[in-house]
Parts: sequence; structure tokens; C-alpha cells
Amino acid sequence: MAKAKLVGAALLGQSGGPTSVINASAAGVFLEALKHEEITEIYGAKHGIKGILDEDFFDIRQEDPAELERLKYTPSSAIGSVRYKLKDVNKDATDYNRLLEVFKKYNIRYFFYNGGNDSMDTCLKISKFMKKSGWECRVVGVPKTIDNDLFGIHHSPGYGSAAKYVATSIMELYLDGTVYNTQQFVIVEVMGRNAGWLTAAAQLASVGGVQPDLIYLPEVAFDIDKFYEQVGALLKTGKSVMVVVSEGIKTKEGKYIPELEAEIKKDAFGHANLGGTASILAKHVGEKFGVKTRAIEFSLLQRAAAHVASQTDIDEAFKVGSIAVKKAVAGTTDKFVGIVRDETSAKYKAKFPLLPLKIVANTERKVPLEWILPDGKGLTQEYIDYALPLIQGETKLQKENGLPRFARLKKVLVAKK
Repeated sequence: MAKAKLVGAALLGQSGGPTSVINASAAGVFLEALKHEEITEIYGAKHGIKGILDEDFFDIRQEDPAELERLKYTPSSAIGSVRYKLKDVNKDATDYNRLLEVFKKYNIRYFFYNGGNDSMDTCLKISKFMKKSGWECRVVGVPKTIDNDLFGIHHSPGYGSAAKYVATSIMELYLDGTVYNTQQFVIVEVMGRNAGWLTAAAQLASVGGVQPDLIYLPEVAFDIDKFYEQVGALLKTGKSVMVVVSEGIKTKEGKYIPELEAEIKKDAFGHANLGGTASILAKHVGEKFGVKTRAIEFSLLQRAAAHVASQTDIDEAFKVGSIAVKKAVAGTTDKFVGIVRDETSAKYKAKFPLLPLKIVANTERKVPLEWILPDGKGLTQEYIDYALPLIQGETKLQKENGLPRFARLKKVLVAKK
């Protein structure tokens, strides 16, 4: 039985680290919302939850639909992101009461939050509080993360494009790093705190004929002595050496590599602010073996590289945003839009089931250990079969004067009530 029409405003927030396709999901939400008469206003929260608390909303109806379409090919978070952790409502309900006040003031009846694990947890917390408070609001999570660690789904929007960038860049760096007649040690650092999905993408370079010498993921404890032993053996061959490491590799004692040199800071969610793993290891390899070293940290480039995005990823990211709105209008709440591979299809094909927010909130899905070869030797064919379809398709990003033509939003702020 269809639910009664719920009339009111729709609100989208973006949270956490951006991706090259997170705005494709925003485009999916905004362009779909424009089609439904139940949705009276369409708002974009400036800097996620913080924007809601501060009543800073962009009026999406003021935007040119053509520019909203261009969001599909525009990296970063168009309406601004945030890392803001809602407290336990039982300990401090201040933020929740404020959110309720704002939702009522602007008649927000549809809430979509675009983010990763922590964002889905935020979705769940808000939904529970609104229900308890008697305010009818349909809440649907729109997933994203280059980390690919969301539980319960095949892969996350954002991963395919970032993986394509990593694999492509590894191929290019390998050709550059091995061009000289003098030996060189190149070590590349890829994002990934606890899950090594993005670092694993370096293995995809092998499909293009390039195999990094060693690939280290955080799923397996990093043995520094073994690392030096392996690097030393490789250097004895006289060839240049390329190693790829996740920023989140840890020793068997549970220490991140940067922690061995200095104390590291944490963000609002208690996550370590990583970076510098490659530089530290390169320094020690140079000192130990007297070889020229280069440490390369992909950093923000791997999540902002819209120019090499996977069209498959773009299309799926747009679809999860669009489906979120369709299902919310039809009565869905407390869910997120998942992506699973249709195993009945010989060719790659995705399905988009609605899954409970509670299964993804604050959980992590890691690379299966059986896909990881021992001693940093790379990943198995199973990983390649899993990931290769996700990087297919060339982006339809338009160019002007040889440069990307990204969306240019007016970002008209809604007058505060």
C-alpha cells in the first residue's frame, strides 16, 4: 500500500572526504527532486550538518539545470563538506534539538546525506531523533567513499574513479622512474587508513603491463625488517624499484609508520590524520642502501582527478542520488542506496537495493585476506576481476580552452527565517 504524500522541502548535505563523483550523486538528488511536486523546496546544506545547525542553505531551484548536469563531471563537494560528529543524544541533545528546530522552520521532510561510514551513522542518529520527536521526515543515505570500505555493498561510488587514477598514475610513474641508467627507489603512498582497497588498485597497473615490485596494504601487519630485506634484495638486481604503500600500514605492534617518528593528530571522529609514510620509508631506504629515492604521496589528487574518472562510476554515483529521492518520495526512510553486482549477468551489471542504515554505520569492509599475496607481492586475479569493471568508460567531461569545464553554481543562500 502506497504511503500518503508527504509535502515539504528536500535537503542534501555532503560530508567527509570528497571524491571525483560525489557531485554526480548531488546532481542525481537535485535533478530528480525537481521532478516531484511533493518537494516544495530543494536545499543544499552549506558544509553538511554544520550548515544545517547554522541555517546556511543554498537554494537549488535558483541554479541553471545545465550547471546541475555538469555536477556529474565536477570533483570535490560542490556545496561544501564537513567533519562534524554528533554527540550521543543521551549525553547531549543540544545539536539534535537544534536540527529539529531547523527542520520544522523550513518544513524539511526529505533529508539526504551523502557520505561514508560516519555520515551514514549521522543519518541514522538524525532519523531516530526525528521519529522520537514526532517529526515526519524521510531520511535516506547516499553513499560515497574512495576508501571503498562501506559494509554490505559490492563497492562504493567514488572508488572506481580513484582506483583508475591510482592504476594510471602507477603506470606513468613506473615508466618515468625506470628511465635512467642509474638506480632509483620510488615509493608511492596511497590513501587508506584501515582498508587497503585503493592501494590494491596499484595491482590493476599489471593489466597494462606494469607490475610494482611490492604493494603493502593495512590489512596485513607491516614488518619493517622484512621490508628492508626485500628492498635490499631487489636493489641487488641493479634495477630501479617501485613500492606502493597504504598510508595506514601498521607494525605488528599497531603503530602507524608516522607514529614511529612523532605523535600524530586525530580528527573529530578520532581518526588519525595520516600522511608521510612514504617519505619516512624513503628516507630510511636511502640511508640504509645509499640509493636515490623518491617519495610520492598522491594525497588529494587521487580523490579529485575528475579528468580520469570512470564513466561507470559517474553513472552509478548519479543513479544512487536519483534513486534515493524516488524511494524517499515513495515512502522509504532509514535506508541507504547500495550497489551490488548482478551475478546473473555475464557482463558487469549493477543493482541498487535499499539497505538498512544500521548495517553500514560505523563499520568497515576490508580487502579479503585471501586476495592479498604474502610479503607484499601484490594481489590475486580475484581482485582484478572484482575491480577492473569499475574503472571502465571514459568521462564525458567537457573542455573549454583545453581545460575542464566544471559546474559554476550561483550558490544563492536562502534567507534565514
